[in-house]
Amino acid sequence: MASGYEREAAPPLDDRLAEDLRGFGPLGILAIVVILAGNFVVAPLSAVFVLLWAWRSHTPWRELGFVWPVNWIRTATVGIVFGVALKFLLKAVVMPPLGAPPINSAYHYLAGNTAALPGIVFAMIVVAGFGEETLFRGYMFERSRRLFGSSVLAKTLTVVVTAAFFGSLHYREQGFPGAEQAVITGLVFGTIFAITGRIWMLMFAHAAYDLTAVALIYLNLETPVAHFLFK
Repeated sequence: MASGYEREAAPPLDDRLAEDLRGFGPLGILAIVVILAGNFVVAPLSAVFVLLWAWRSHTPWRELGFVWPVNWIRTATVGIVFGVALKFLLKAVVMPPLGAPPINSAYHYLAGNTAALPGIVFAMIVVAGFGEETLFRGYMFERSRRLFGSSVLAKTLTVVVTAAFFGSLHYREQGFPGAEQAVITGLVFGTIFAITGRIWMLMFAHAAYDLTAVALIYLNLETPVAHFLFK
C-alpha cells in the first residue's frame, strides 16, 4: 500500500495540468522560465511563483524543504547564530586574502543612514531570507532532483551550479567581490540543504547573514572587521 507521502506526492491521475507543470515538457519549461524571470520584475516574485507552482502542480511542500521544525525556537536560534558567524567569518577571514575591499561600495550609502533601515531590513528578511532560499534552494534543488536524481554526484553538481547562478546575479550590483562572496555562501547553504533537505534554518541564517552585513555597514564597522586579522 502506498504511504501517505507517496499519495501526496502524486497528482490526481486526471490532472494533466499538474503533471505537465511538474514535468519538463513545453509547459514545465515555460513554468521554469516564468519563475526565474519573476525577480527581474520585482523581488521576491520568483518565490511567490514557486509557491503557486507547487500548489497547482500538487508538489508536496517537503520536496521544497518546507518541513515543519520539531522546535521552532531551536531552528531559529541555530539559523541566526550560524548566519551571523558566517558573515563575520567571510568578512574577517575568507574575503580579505581573496582581495576583496573592506568596504561594500554598493551599500555604503547605508552607513549611518537611519532612514534607509526599514526598507533594507525588509528586503533582507523577505527578499533574501525567504525569497532567495525558496528559489535557489527549495525550487532549484527540487527541479534538479526530479531531472537528475538524488545521487551524490547529482547533488554536488546542483550545489555548484546553483551557487554559481546565485553569485552571478550579484555581479552587476556588487562587482566580482560581491559575486565571489555570494558563490561561497551559495556553496555553504546549498551543501546544508543537500544534506538536510530542510529550508527553515537556512532562511533564518540567510536573513541573519544579510542583516549582520547591514549592521556592519550602518555602524561603520566594515573596515575594522575586515582588518581584524589582515591589516
